[in-house]
Amino acid sequence: MTIRFSLTIAGLVAALALAGCSSSTEDGASGATAQIFTSEYGTIKDSGYSVPAVPISKVDKRFHRQIVSYGTTEKPGTIIVDTPNRFLYFVLPGRKAVRYGIGVGKAGFAWEGEAYIAWKQEWPTWTPPKEMIDRKPELAKYGDGGMQPGLTNPLGARALYLFNEKGEDTLFRLHGTPEWKSIGTAASSGCIRLINQDIIDLYNRVRPGKGARVVVKQ
Repeated sequence: MTIRFSLTIAGLVAALALAGCSSSTEDGASGATAQIFTSEYGTIKDSGYSVPAVPISKVDKRFHRQIVSYGTTEKPGTIIVDTPNRFLYFVLPGRKAVRYGIGVGKAGFAWEGEAYIAWKQEWPTWTPPKEMIDRKPELAKYGDGGMQPGLTNPLGARALYLFNEKGEDTLFRLHGTPEWKSIGTAASSGCIRLINQDIIDLYNRVRPGKGARVVVKQ
C-alpha cells in the first residue's frame, strides 16, 4: 500500500518517502456521546514539568475529549484521523471510540493514507526538517541537535512517530501543542496536533508496532 499526499514542492521529499499506500476503510460516528472529559484539562504535573491548564470553555465542546459511538471495520487500537472534521478517533471495542479534537496541516501540507506508530516519546526533542528551515531560516539553530523538550517545544508533551509499511519514517507525527487555540484549525506543517492533556491520554493508550495502525482521511 502507499500513502497519498497533497503537498507543495517543499513537501515532496516526504511524499517520495511515502509513495505507495491507500485506504479503503469506511467509518462513521453516530454522534452519540457516552462520556465527555471536559474536567480533564486542568494543570498536570508531568516528569518535572507543569503542563498549564487549558481554558477549555473557550474550546468548542465538540473538540473536548469524549467517548462516542463509532461504527468501523477497523480493529480496536486503530487510530483514524478525520481531517475535514478535525477529529482523531482511537477505536475501542463495542463500536465506540475515544474522540479528540485536532489541528491539521494547512493548505499544501495535507496528506492521507495509512501508516503505523513505530515508537513514541515523552517530552520529545524537535528537529525541524530541512524543507522547513529553507522556508524559515530562523529555525536553522535547531537543525543540528534539535530544540530541547519543554513547554514551548512545538511537539508538546508527547509525540507518536508515524512510519510507512517499509519501516521508513514518514516525518509526520501525532503530537501535543501548547497552542490550544489551533485545535479545530488547519495551521500545522502537516503533522496532527492535540491539546497536551489529550496527547498524554492518547500516548497512554497506544502500543507502538505495526498493530498500531493509523488511517488518515481527507
